[in-house]
Amino acid sequence: MQATTHSVVVKALEQGNGILRLAPTWVPRSFCVPGRRIKLHPDDYYVLGGVRGGIDERWLSSTTPARNGPLTGENEGLSMVVFDDGGSIQQITLKDAIDELQSALIGDRLWNQYRAWPMYSKFFDNMGPLPHHLHHNDEQAALTGQLGKPEAYYFPPQLNNHGGDYPYTFIGIAPGTSKEQIKECLMNFTKGDNKITNYSSAYRLEPGTGWDVPPGLLHAPGSLCTYEPQKASDIFAMYQSLVNEAIVPEELLWNGTPADRIGDYDLLMEAIDWELNTDPNMMANRYMVPLPVHDEAEMAAEGYREVWVCYKSDAFSAKELTVMPGQTVTIKDSAAYGLIMMQGHGKMGVWNVETPALIRYGQLTNDEFFVSEQAALEGVTITNHSTCDPLVMLKHFGPNNPDLVL
Repeated sequence: MQATTHSVVVKALEQGNGILRLAPTWVPRSFCVPGRRIKLHPDDYYVLGGVRGGIDERWLSSTTPARNGPLTGENEGLSMVVFDDGGSIQQITLKDAIDELQSALIGDRLWNQYRAWPMYSKFFDNMGPLPHHLHHNDEQAALTGQLGKPEAYYFPPQLNNHGGDYPYTFIGIAPGTSKEQIKECLMNFTKGDNKITNYSSAYRLEPGTGWDVPPGLLHAPGSLCTYEPQKASDIFAMYQSLVNEAIVPEELLWNGTPADRIGDYDLLMEAIDWELNTDPNMMANRYMVPLPVHDEAEMAAEGYREVWVCYKSDAFSAKELTVMPGQTVTIKDSAAYGLIMMQGHGKMGVWNVETPALIRYGQLTNDEFFVSEQAALEGVTITNHSTCDPLVMLKHFGPNNPDLVL
């Protein structure tokens, strides 16, 4: 890697006093219809061309390339660090920044174990539901040289002014279903509607709550705009053949399957964690309501409220921080994290932060940042400049957050 890259990374971190500014990262999906709630300009949802599909995802703090087939663009899915060198804007990938700074950015604990930033988050914004699908575990994903993917959902109220076409999510397999019934659905994939959701239960989605989705759990995400922390992987396989009268390409059924095993339905069945999918206490075990990080009265007295919104996976966690109007607080964390502004404006460390209402494709913003472990430990000072509007941000952390003690 060139020395100039190292110099830019060092200067960018110094410029932000340990906090990096990130550019928006937009990702299209050919099989999705945008829900138009992620603040992209109306003219830009299909800016990459109809063949690429609509942009219905914004990836956050990502060092993970998007796997979007042969038309995938250069650096698609990768977050970019923004460095303002006296009015001359330079951008480098967050992945390169972490490769260069290593533990100086993400801390010894994460760097020594992963040699990378092992998670990312995203906004997923689809007008309708997605097909019933799953993400493989590490062992299965290794067959194609990938990592497995646990993920979680949180439905931010700020991005859900409408619920889309189907604000319900199918999760798992109804207890009493046989493996033969599910395998038959998979074998009927090319015959029209394989009716796999006949053997599942749907749950109504509620803004301000979330769900935990481990690897091997079948799920058909509903049409709320979703904040999704997840492990650094883009592996998946679609097990439902017809959604909202749209045919799902068969190639997506075998996505994540080694080339020499395509056609092996037993391998698809092995990717299903049967015990997890047929859990009779699915909602009790997978549903998440926000949990206060500290005592509610103490936080209120200091002018803020912070809650855990994703907390059931050891692969990542996430918080929602609200700073009340006119207040200044200093928040300490024990790990590096990425963040995205959801509401309000003010100051965070040396940075002006704001929540844009509308973003053009390629436009820079002041709403996304990455906080180094050292800055997090020292404490980030945040001031809400509004006299009436709360300042709200979502913060996503890597594995085994030391602060996550419930």
